[in-house]
Amino acid sequence: MPLKLVIANKAYSSWSLRPWILLAHFKIPFEEVVIPLDQPDTRQRILAVSPNGKCPSLQDGAISVWESIAIVDYVAEKYPDKPIWPKAKAARALARSLSAEMHAGFQALRNHLPTNFRRPVKKRELTSEVEADVARIEAAWADARKRYGKAGPFLFGRFSAADAMFAPVVNRFHVYDVPVKKATRDYMEAMMGLPAWKAWIKDAEAEPWRIERYDNI
Repeated sequence: MPLKLVIANKAYSSWSLRPWILLAHFKIPFEEVVIPLDQPDTRQRILAVSPNGKCPSLQDGAISVWESIAIVDYVAEKYPDKPIWPKAKAARALARSLSAEMHAGFQALRNHLPTNFRRPVKKRELTSEVEADVARIEAAWADARKRYGKAGPFLFGRFSAADAMFAPVVNRFHVYDVPVKKATRDYMEAMMGLPAWKAWIKDAEAEPWRIERYDNI
């Protein structure tokens, strides 16, 4: 029985992208179920698969896993042959730390630049708090690339869970035309060039649902 990943709208759900792009990139079979946001039955449907009332949620038979970072770890344990986390101990420790920092932090960035994978590229002025978040993310990416990125264009060379966790930030930086360094832009281009990324964007653009509070920013 394949895994079942329950996600929200691909146009707006940053949390859903993280495990989705991981599964898609590593070619792990899974069934996708989309629960559109802002519908009369949205909360009821999500609560049926996720006790925190949020997407994504991963179903593996009778096992249910929610929160993106927990799903990533579950998949890594289930498929130990896949290089989901870096193999080297020090690199893996940094990848886990950065992923946890992303999972818990950067609230100013999240609030000011909400996820919208359909948004035309258009600059939005940044607050000082958002600029601080951007600076920290750029520094974190540069440090990972310098220390462990020699084998490829991603944070730890080859695509890993850390890249999946930061994938929504790549979209935010891109669609809000955030000023970034060339090395940051090169990394973003590598992420946006992934077949799994392109498939997500294509699906997001085809969705019929619209949420004005995100589309009008």
